[in-house]
This record gives sequence, structure tokens and C-alpha cells, in this order.
Amino acid sequence: MTEARIPILMYHAVAADPNDATRDLSVSPQAFAEQMALIADRGLTPLTTADLAASWRSGRPLPALPVLITFDDGYEGVHRHALPALAEHGLSATLFVTTGWLRGAYDTGGGPDTMLDWRQVRELADAGVEIGGHSHSHPQLDQLGDSALRAELTRCRDIVAGELGAPPVSFAYPYGYSSRRVRTAVRENGFAQALAVGNALARRAQGPYALRRVTVRRGTGAEEFERLLDGRALARTFARDRALTKGYAVVRRTRRLHRRAVGAPV
Repeated sequence: MTEARIPILMYHAVAADPNDATRDLSVSPQAFAEQMALIADRGLTPLTTADLAASWRSGRPLPALPVLITFDDGYEGVHRHALPALAEHGLSATLFVTTGWLRGAYDTGGGPDTMLDWRQVRELADAGVEIGGHSHSHPQLDQLGDSALRAELTRCRDIVAGELGAPPVSFAYPYGYSSRRVRTAVRENGFAQALAVGNALARRAQGPYALRRVTVRRGTGAEEFERLLDGRALARTFARDRALTKGYAVVRRTRRLHRRAVGAPV
């Protein structure tokens, strides 16, 4: 039997007029609404991240045409623009929040654009959106020492639990970066599954802590969006992203080696 390959869509901001910091990884409200309508018209069944992982763990059959709709960071437009489009078609989704970027008591002031507040996050949760963790301050987790890594994960988990009444069970790595050490720490902090990026379809064989996603951005037109859903021509679509990722991986590896050489925590 052919292994199921699932498109996990990665969104960030949904905004008519995003700032320069978030423009490339934003989508317009009109484009998002059209994309959700296309998902509904094609008869796809959106799952939350927790639903997908639970099905793969238990062996429970998946819907015939599953898809995941995920949002990173916690931009205000997820509530203002995305939620109505999701509700119109009865679609589920997962929002991964950077707790130190959301407006409210824990705000560090680091949010790149207008962010959600906790009332809006609770309304999203009440509407059926799964709320997952995305760290507290959005660092490159694999560049942190052990204590800082644990603090990022624990603070994020505890804040979400305190605001929503239950700890988050799904996690998304900031920037998509992880390592065996990071994945172990994520698991030890109670997260049952985690998403990377990778710009490829998700497969059970990737394991519950390294599921891949495909990026939806402002330049994603209707034809490209359909290719993402089908998993067609992904290597060509994301060739530039992969080249940049490989180059940056060398830089990041060099940094880690330097930190080890000078005795800094890694």
C-alpha cells in the first residue's frame, strides 16, 4: 500500500497591508478566502495537527483527502480574516503561538506586526482551532544551550495552559529548525508531535516530531496553490528556498562548532 502523503499548509500573516517584515510570508484576505473555498470545493478534509498525529499513532484510517491548515506566530489577521473564511466552509486549523509576541501580560515587544491578544486566541480555540506552541521568543532553538532551550519550551507551554486551561500538545519549530536534542526537549515538555518546514508533503515515516509542511506566501497564485495541495512540482517550486536553506545550514553548523570551541553552551 502506498504511504499517505499529506499537504500541511504553513501560513503566517493574513493581512491586506502587512509591514515589510511580514509581507513575503503573508497572504491577502481575498487570496486566503479563495484558497479555503478551493479546499472546500475539492472535497478535502482539514485535520488539526493533533488529529493527524493521533490517527497515525493509532492506525485509525484517515479521510480520503486530508489536508492541514496551520498558522505560525500569532498574527491578528488570523482572527480578523482567516477565522471567518474557515468558519464559512467548516474548516479546522492549527495555530502555533509565540507566547512572548502576543499582546497581553507576557508580551516582550518582539512581535513583527500586529499580533493577537489572548481574548482572540481563546475565541479561536472556542471556534475549534487547535492552539499549539511555537516557543516564547521565537529563537533558533537548535542554537540555544540546554537551559535556555528548556525555558523557551516550558514558558510557552505553561502560558498557553494557563490561558486556555489545557497544555498544548502540538509544536512548530521557529524557522523550521530542530535537531535531535531539540526534538527530545520538545517531547519531554509534553508535546506529542511537532512540525518542521521542509516544503514537502508530510509522511508517517518522518516521525511525529519532524512532519514537513509547504509554505504559502503572498506570491502563491491559484495554480501554484493547487500544485501544493496535490504535491506536484514541489522541488521546482521551492528550489530557491532549498538552496538558501542548505547554505544557511553550513553557517549555522559553523556557529555551533565555534561555540563548542570557546566553551559556550550549545
